[in-house]
Amino acid sequence: MSVKQKLTLIIAGIIFVLLAAHLVHLRMTSSYNLKEEASHYLRDVSARLANDEAMHNYIDSVGTPHSLVVNEVVEMSAFRIIDSQPVLVDGAYRLYRGSGELDIIRNMVDNKEKIKDVRLNDGTHAMVFYKLLDRDEPVVVRTVMSLKNADILMRKQMTEQIMLSAILLVVMTLIAYLLLGRIFRPLDTIVWKIGKLSNAQFDDMIPVKGHDEFGQLSLQMNNMSKNISVYMNKLRLAFEENRAMKDHLESFINHTTDAIHVVDLNGRILSVNHAFTQMFGYKESEAVGFNLPLVPSQWQQEEQKAMEAVKAGKVLPPMESTRVTKSGEWLAVSVTTSPIRDAAGTVRAIASITRDMTGRNKMEDLLRQSEKLTTVGQLAAGVAHEIRNPLTTLKGFLQLQRQTNKLNINHVEMMMAELDRINLIVGEFLILAKPQATKFEVKDIRYIMGDVLSLLDSEAHLHGIVFKYECPDTPCYILCEENQLKQVFINLLKNAMESMPRGGTISIIGGRGENGEATITITDEGCGISEDMIRKLGDPFVTGKESGTGLGIMVSQRIIQSHRGTLEFKSQIDVGTTAAITLPCGDSVSELQQEHGMMETMKHIS
Repeated sequence: MSVKQKLTLIIAGIIFVLLAAHLVHLRMTSSYNLKEEASHYLRDVSARLANDEAMHNYIDSVGTPHSLVVNEVVEMSAFRIIDSQPVLVDGAYRLYRGSGELDIIRNMVDNKEKIKDVRLNDGTHAMVFYKLLDRDEPVVVRTVMSLKNADILMRKQMTEQIMLSAILLVVMTLIAYLLLGRIFRPLDTIVWKIGKLSNAQFDDMIPVKGHDEFGQLSLQMNNMSKNISVYMNKLRLAFEENRAMKDHLESFINHTTDAIHVVDLNGRILSVNHAFTQMFGYKESEAVGFNLPLVPSQWQQEEQKAMEAVKAGKVLPPMESTRVTKSGEWLAVSVTTSPIRDAAGTVRAIASITRDMTGRNKMEDLLRQSEKLTTVGQLAAGVAHEIRNPLTTLKGFLQLQRQTNKLNINHVEMMMAELDRINLIVGEFLILAKPQATKFEVKDIRYIMGDVLSLLDSEAHLHGIVFKYECPDTPCYILCEENQLKQVFINLLKNAMESMPRGGTISIIGGRGENGEATITITDEGCGISEDMIRKLGDPFVTGKESGTGLGIMVSQRIIQSHRGTLEFKSQIDVGTTAAITLPCGDSVSELQQEHGMMETMKHIS
């Protein structure tokens, strides 16, 4: 049912209620007026009787009823009270049930009341009692009037009123329907337009007629249709671009060799790529919606810390770790974890990119072995060259001794010096070439440097050199092989001392870097190193010292690399040189011990 029909029914209902109320009021008013008219008439008749001396004649004349407009007198009678009982003295009398007229006559004679109206229960008759004096005795005249004609007239009037009201109801309902149809015609057009909009048809416009509210609404609907059409075109283009980008990303994700999976904040997997199923052995249906045991128990704590950091919105750098496949195989992997945010910037999921490092680790081992062989070859060539010169000197002295059969003490000292040089070269070569058994332990780097400075302090004083050592008050724990690290510090400090023949100050500063790593800088006031020489530091037999071999820096760099650190040099001629060492650092001994255990596990997996 439409709104127009509903409003028409409501208006028709209101009109019907009003007409019905009018008819009820008319019925009640007409009945009351007719009865009042009858009462007044009866009173008038009784009053005339009171002044008429020939009451008998008048009462007899009522034998033929007096006709009024709507009423007629059907009976008149007179009563006296004899022995306390009403006695008919004139006229006709018929007792009407339920009227109580005898009691009324008796009471009127005894009291001063002169007129009494009575309505009979059947509603078809009315009577009036009037008291007068006849020969000084009270007489009560009763007059009865029929109301049948009045009732017929009232019924006729009510029928006419009902018919008129029905016609009026139909006419007014039809007029209301037509008016509402004209009023709601623009609304029907707007509803039609909304239907077009719901079907994505934006070209059909509403004809705007008038400047009333419906006209303004039609105009706004047309403007909205134009705007929606423009926005829909933009959205369609954006959707096509997003779909193309989505297809491109899905193709990239599914064809990459890195395993990619997305988990919610509770760790349940939301999606995986093809490489994930290949790497871990799970089907997509076995992975999505589940919490998979990908992380070994000894890595759980580290993984939990990483997940909490990502939930806080941090993007973690690649982290070497271990994962477990469906078959129970352990994989050495590199994991990159980053948060996925919604439009409001809230972290809703976590994306992980896992790269299998097993093959790379093997390649790195082969590469290191190849580099080692290359280095050994270079060292062998350098050692052969460096040893040949002392051997040539020794051979010359020995040939001279054989020819002269004399032993020159000076020659012996020179020969011993050349043999010492050969021993030094061979020793450093063995340190570099021979694999060293290392045992990493958790140590405080402040105390390692302090021990080295105590060892070299007396030698530094002999050359007029002062050590200036600055370090933080808080512990700085590192995972290291203490003796190897001392060898590096001794080598760098001796190089600094040898670059300062006239003495000076060597500054050693320990601290923490921007990323929390341990740092040690050693700065001298020596002659400095040229830029070309700095680029070659670490190559065998590249040195700025007359008696140096260049192997010390090479050994130091190898030791620092085995500690997952860096060794860098900066220098200015005639100003000095700075050697900067960075090493991974932990906040507690237990944290580094756990890391050491993970490193051993990684070595075992690799």
